[in-house]
Amino acid sequence: MTEHTLLRADARQNRERILVAAEEIFMEQGGAASLDAVARRAGVGIGTLYRRFATRDALLAATYSDRLLAFAETCRDGAPARDHSGALRAYIEGLVIQINIYRGLAASIGMILQSGTPGCAAVGEVGATLLQAAQEGGAVRADVSFTDIVHVITAVSLAVEQEGAVPARIPHLVSLFFDGLNRSPG
Repeated sequence: MTEHTLLRADARQNRERILVAAEEIFMEQGGAASLDAVARRAGVGIGTLYRRFATRDALLAATYSDRLLAFAETCRDGAPARDHSGALRAYIEGLVIQINIYRGLAASIGMILQSGTPGCAAVGEVGATLLQAAQEGGAVRADVSFTDIVHVITAVSLAVEQEGAVPARIPHLVSLFFDGLNRSPG
């Protein structure tokens, strides 16, 4: 049994109310929104929120998990139809778009992806698989790690967030980084 199934019914309800409230607040105010505001909207005390989610990143990751699960599934389904380079590029672009749903999420994405939620784990697994396939196909340098990909995603996400770029600019920014992944070191 998982922790989630072991929770008492009222604790599960509180957790779900917190996640719904967090989704609403993060969509309205961004990832840096007040956790007190989340607790108030959920109708729980701040202590209850912190018992379920010890940090803001833990709450962001849990709130974001279902989105990331859906994104990972989309990437898995679409990967066979693309060449290795195209599949990895689509993954990077798509994850940047997903990250920019909440203002302020870009700065925390590295920690969030390491949180271990089902969505974060699925996105990491898909990304690592796509990177390996692109490397084996010769589309990406062998010295590129998945951590490097996360740094690229973070950098592009921060750039998009800070300049208020429109989603149409994301492929251009990803291409600038992606071109560097294809070239051997100097």
